[in-house]
Amino acid sequence: MNRNFIYSGSPAHIVFGEGKSALAGKWVEKIGCRKALVLSTPRQQADAEALAERLGRLSAGVFAGAVMHTPVEVTEKAMEIVARTSADCVVSFGGGSTTGLGKAIAYRTDLPQIVIPTTYAGSEVTPILGQTEAGRKTTVRHPSILPEVVIYDAALTLDLRVGMSVNSGLNAMAHAIEGLYAEDRNPISTLIAIEGLRAFKTSLPKIVEAPRDIAVRAEALYGAWLCGTVLGTVGMALHHKICHTLGGTFDTPHAETHAIMLPHTAGYNAVAARELLAPIADIFGGSVGGGLWDFAREIGAPLALRELGLSEADLDRVAEIATENPYWNPRPVDRRSIRALLQDAWEGRRPPR
Repeated sequence: MNRNFIYSGSPAHIVFGEGKSALAGKWVEKIGCRKALVLSTPRQQADAEALAERLGRLSAGVFAGAVMHTPVEVTEKAMEIVARTSADCVVSFGGGSTTGLGKAIAYRTDLPQIVIPTTYAGSEVTPILGQTEAGRKTTVRHPSILPEVVIYDAALTLDLRVGMSVNSGLNAMAHAIEGLYAEDRNPISTLIAIEGLRAFKTSLPKIVEAPRDIAVRAEALYGAWLCGTVLGTVGMALHHKICHTLGGTFDTPHAETHAIMLPHTAGYNAVAARELLAPIADIFGGSVGGGLWDFAREIGAPLALRELGLSEADLDRVAEIATENPYWNPRPVDRRSIRALLQDAWEGRRPPR
């Protein structure tokens, strides 16, 4: 065990339980606010408008323009609505795209945030913002980005499509897996990561079988909270660098990209971090990358980058960008190795490790 570490716990309020989203208005008042702008994607606009109606006098209206990868131009449009309505906080209703928009607003204004997740992204409990501008996705970490309140209500996830549930869960799992070998890992982050992974190992196959089982949905939300907490506590590595490159430059769908890449990046790093990743082999059986690939196939996740519309010719560019300014990683990163890893992921080949 690493006996040299720094641990800082998240100050966010976590409200967990079926039906707790009905308390959003009370939490707006508890954090000292009076005009909340509700955020969502276009697809969830009706739900956001219903939430704004329930907020009543506390509502400053709805901005339903959130999209993947948090483009700066979308954030600027939302900022105009914030100014026009004199909103003093935001309530982000939805998945990672909406959470990202709320964070981008908070980073620029320091407005408080309440997040009501409807997927398993996990980003709602991190002080990290990934945003895209001019075809490049960059990441910033700042205390103002961390939402003040997160309300986990499993009832809101009952209608989440099975495919999105699976991909979103694998996206969250990536946070925990990279946390196991993070340069700044600590005993608490490791315990949280393992518990979060076990929660998803149990819940995701059951969601495939019984999507409206609320106990199983709650277990998955529990896993999302834990895996997201790991992301907010320690640094990430190769997996997130590649996924940010793919999403920011080629606009690949966020959750699906993480789901496809995870077995390959974990298998790549297992060469240098086998002992740290041993819990993965224990939980998912067999090798690290192979076990994760088998699990992904079992629950019907996408397995190949070519399924996302990425061409084989694009892989050279991905490898170039991903190795230009690489994140710290337990195994050395070079363009040739990453290009080979990407080829395996593009073809959907089972990792050997």
